[in-house]
Amino acid sequence: MNETVLEQHDFGAEVGRLLDLVVHSLYSEREIFLRELVANAADAVDRRRFEALTDPNLAPPADARIRIVPDKAARQILISDDGIGMSRQELIDNLGTIARSGTRMFGEALASANPEDRPSLIGQFGVGFYSAFMVADRVEVTSRKAGSEEAFAWASEGAGRYTIGSAAREHYGTDIVLHMKPDAEEYLEPMRLETVIRKWADHITLPITVARDGKDEPANEGTALWRKSKSDITEQNYAEFYRHLGHGWDSPWATLHWKAEGTLEYFCLLFIPSMKPFMPVEEDRDAKVRLHVRRMFITDKGELLPHWLRFVQGVVDTEDLPLNVSREILQSTPIVGRIRKAMISRVLGELKSRAKDAEDYTRFWDNFGSVLKEGIWEDSEHRDEIAPLLRFHSSTEDGWTSLPDYVARMKEGQDTIYYLSGDNLAALKTSPQLEGFKARGYEVLLMGDSIDAFWPERLDSFEGRKLRSVTQSTGDIAAEGEQPDISPLLAVLKDALGDAVSDVRATGRLTDSAVVLAADDKGPDLQMQKLLRRAGRATMPSKPILELNPTHKLIAALAAKQDDADLMAEAAATLLDLARVQEGELPADSTAFARRVTSLLAGSLSR
Repeated sequence: MNETVLEQHDFGAEVGRLLDLVVHSLYSEREIFLRELVANAADAVDRRRFEALTDPNLAPPADARIRIVPDKAARQILISDDGIGMSRQELIDNLGTIARSGTRMFGEALASANPEDRPSLIGQFGVGFYSAFMVADRVEVTSRKAGSEEAFAWASEGAGRYTIGSAAREHYGTDIVLHMKPDAEEYLEPMRLETVIRKWADHITLPITVARDGKDEPANEGTALWRKSKSDITEQNYAEFYRHLGHGWDSPWATLHWKAEGTLEYFCLLFIPSMKPFMPVEEDRDAKVRLHVRRMFITDKGELLPHWLRFVQGVVDTEDLPLNVSREILQSTPIVGRIRKAMISRVLGELKSRAKDAEDYTRFWDNFGSVLKEGIWEDSEHRDEIAPLLRFHSSTEDGWTSLPDYVARMKEGQDTIYYLSGDNLAALKTSPQLEGFKARGYEVLLMGDSIDAFWPERLDSFEGRKLRSVTQSTGDIAAEGEQPDISPLLAVLKDALGDAVSDVRATGRLTDSAVVLAADDKGPDLQMQKLLRRAGRATMPSKPILELNPTHKLIAALAAKQDDADLMAEAAATLLDLARVQEGELPADSTAFARRVTSLLAGSLSR
């Protein structure tokens, strides 16, 4: 490899652990090493083409390709590309290190994944290069970055160390040499390599060749799948291309493929995954649909879909943009705006159609429902289209339900859609906030995602019915029958609590509980107040309202002793903390709360 001065480096402990996971836990799927290395090579050529749009000197050769050369006698495989190449530091960063959190998450996902899902972990965690060690006991990489006069060589046996030093390479790009393990010699056969490439990389538009009898033979069709007629594409073709795009192993839940003709011409092939990525979609809010111009990859950062559709993968290929299109042009040109609008419409139309099959749609909703809800918050133009696609748990129904279904079940004369948001669905189902609504036959939608504290305010209403949190709907539930007058007790407790609450009042919406918190109907509801406090914005939310059930025996007992100032001070703080605990929060002072409860219990037991 023409190394001169070699430097030795240690892999981090996390990389060593990662290599062990890849080599041993994914051993039965060894052929994916070629999928990953070929995909990396194709991406490198795409990146070089993109850089050449602003610097023509970096343009790859006209016959750019991925060349695979097996050498049975030497027990080696060469994988060579004409891509962007890597500098010395990039070799260290890309091949010698990996984020600790990424390794930990990879291991956890690997342990929990079904065996047939495990190969998808390699691509999704960006560790595809390391799959080479499943078949090779030594890997050598020689790379020259486009625009640089220097080349560097990286080598490792995957056992905790690697070397790096100067090297020679005539052209820009990267060579990877795999020294094959004795039990992986099947991959030294050209026919075996061609079979793997046809299975995994036939859709890659860059030519791939495999050397056979001294001649480079084409190994992939290299046709832009999205430009083919739908009648010429099988479900298997779609699935393979989808897996290439997302480095996944599943099949798409939905496939959208169309050609637009007329004043604007473009090809579009989009996929909605059938499973969540192992890396949460919340970590990166940008959609990654790839933009091509006349088959040439331009960028996957063209904002072709909004954040709330970032789970959609695919390709758009247009004839109506220049090859040297810049990011600024992409953001301002009406062409991209029209394509984006059409894509959003198609995706929403597909979701609307698939939502008719409740069981099928649940698969999508479980994976990406929380992301779709972001569209209500962010996108006023499509808010009314998204709303019927939302799904909720309910205080009266099993499984998922929708806003149209809720409206159809509303009581006669009911003009409000009630909901309760929080952190935990199980806690929401048993919340005291529901007691009065259940007793009077009102259905309440239960929302357990963090985004549920935000979007209802933006939607405001659905089919003419206002959305309202039950924590702000205390006036909607009138007391049934005559209630005891506890006005003096309310005044005493309010005075004892001071500015910890905005009010203390009686309520008719409790049936079993003694107390509950409420929010002012002109401010944020309780869940929003909680999130604001967690974000360190405790001064923004209004103070909660403490509501008492006049018919509860605890409240009746306190009313009989309202002249005992010491007892009232203790009782007021305890009641407020009890209400907080019911809402899933900690007491204001856990130690003081425990002391007060202990004292009250001791007093009651000593009688």
